[in-house]
Amino acid sequence: MPIVLEDKHPISTYHLQRLLLFRSSMIVAEILLLTIATRLSDAPLPLSQIMLIITAYALFHMITWIKRPQTNTISPNYLFAQLGVDVLALTLMLYYTGGSNNPFVSLFLLPLLLVAAILPKPYIWSMAVITTISYATLLLLPFEQQTHDMSHMAGMAMQHSSSAMNTHAMGMAASFLFSVVVILFFVVSMAESLRDRERKLANAHEKSLRDEHVIALGTLAAGAAHELGTPLGTMAILTKEMESEYADDAELLEQIQILRAQVDRCKSTISQMSSSAGQLRATGGKNMVITDYISSIGKHWQSEHALTQLETHYPEGRDAPELVVDDTLQQALMSLLNNASDAGAQYIQLNLDWDDTHLNITICDDGEGLSAEVQSTLGKPFISTKADGQGLGFYLAQAVISRMGGNIQIKNQTSGKGACVDIQLPLQNMRTSHA
Repeated sequence: MPIVLEDKHPISTYHLQRLLLFRSSMIVAEILLLTIATRLSDAPLPLSQIMLIITAYALFHMITWIKRPQTNTISPNYLFAQLGVDVLALTLMLYYTGGSNNPFVSLFLLPLLLVAAILPKPYIWSMAVITTISYATLLLLPFEQQTHDMSHMAGMAMQHSSSAMNTHAMGMAASFLFSVVVILFFVVSMAESLRDRERKLANAHEKSLRDEHVIALGTLAAGAAHELGTPLGTMAILTKEMESEYADDAELLEQIQILRAQVDRCKSTISQMSSSAGQLRATGGKNMVITDYISSIGKHWQSEHALTQLETHYPEGRDAPELVVDDTLQQALMSLLNNASDAGAQYIQLNLDWDDTHLNITICDDGEGLSAEVQSTLGKPFISTKADGQGLGFYLAQAVISRMGGNIQIKNQTSGKGACVDIQLPLQNMRTSHA
């Protein structure tokens, strides 16, 4: 039966190194046991066939050691193939040394245990089939010399002794099958639980590192807000006095008013940093119909990016929900729009949709798209492709969406031009009523 396995989960080279070490000890043990058996056993052994198998097995082991992968991970198919060779060598050795009556026939369980502890389920079931077929071959197709010896012994023994031998063989076969079943159902489930626990620990560790970055940025932001408060206040007072002093100069007055507006914007941003800090909660946000909220964000952003066209689209004929929103979500969406504009986009489309459980926001642009280098560093702080960038835009947006219990993904458009950001937010903690 053909066995087709998926190769999607690379594993550590450490397991291959342990397997090669174990195989070395097996080859040495086989040579020692063969030497002892030839000296102590009265029955003749097919030494030429056995030595040929051991020589081929040792040669394969040397080639594998010399050409072993030098990477940190290896393919599961590669390790599975190596264990398959071990099962084949063991089957041939047992075939010429007693078959299923050989006391070392239980070694068939070792490859199955290794696969159960390391590889995914398809590999485990495949190895169970291979070892079971190997054992059945030894049981049903014994070596000719072994069959001759057993027939000679059976002719000399009594009838009840022959029945006892048959019962013993059946018992060994049943014991082997029982061991395979135990491994498949109990050992596999325990190994999967351990792997699942390791994945959860890795995810928790990654989240902890991300949270540490966010806390560090929050601390820096608080210090910056405190330090900037005084100079911004001074600049606000001076620009106000300059408005009165140069009221007759229309051109200069216009420039002063622009400067004052920018100062007020900085002061407002600093105030929002303090009021928006902490967890999202109804008492800290504001009630708005979601379409009005998105429209206000779009108008505010468009007023500062006149060279880029922004269009917003909402579902028609459906009542928009009224939600509790805070400024952190607005800052996240503004940051994503800024990234699209900085990527050279001339046209940005913001799509809004919702159902009973989730709010979906999509931002698509016609900019340069994402290079392979950018895609590999997405979500990491302080990494930016812009000369004066700080690499915090998408990182902070991701942190905000994650804090709200949502998901965010960014990918290139299928048309080959521009990128799309997909945001999904749960409505359970944001919804207040339906408009």
